Amino acid sequence: MSRVKLEEQPDYEFEHSLSVRVTDLNYGAHLANNAVVALIHEARVRLLHDLGIGELDLGDGHTGIIMGDLVLDFKQESFLFDVLTIKSHIGDVSRRGFRIFHKICRDNLTLALVETGLVAFDYEKRRIVTIPQTFREALEAHLQEE
Repeated sequence: MSRVKLEEQPDYEFEHSLSVRVTDLNYGAHLANNAVVALIHEARVRLLHDLGIGELDLGDGHTGIIMGDLVLDFKQESFLFDVLTIKSHIGDVSRRGFRIFHKICRDNLTLALVETGLVAFDYEKRRIVTIPQTFREALEAHLQEE
């Protein structure tokens, strides 16, 4: 069986720590795939908050995001009470979307790589739109702070 193999990014500008909860476990008593999706959602919300924007407002008052795709590449197991560090990088910014690359670690051991494709979306008009300049400015300002 062939596997999807994601590449680590050279830099991750955002970092958040989260603990594995009992509700994050599957019947094998390790971190479940659906819980990983929830953990990276939490990391994405925190990342956007760090930029001063949100999932429903990329800074212009009406443009949000919607997920176009998600790829998850497990490397190691994780268990109850593990403290995970989720490192994130925004890249491949285009006219209507961008990607967030996540690296999930425990004690500097890579547990998973996750890549999400996000698209600018106007929820009122129910259609894909152009990424607002406010998003680009918030990202650029954050990168200059580092």
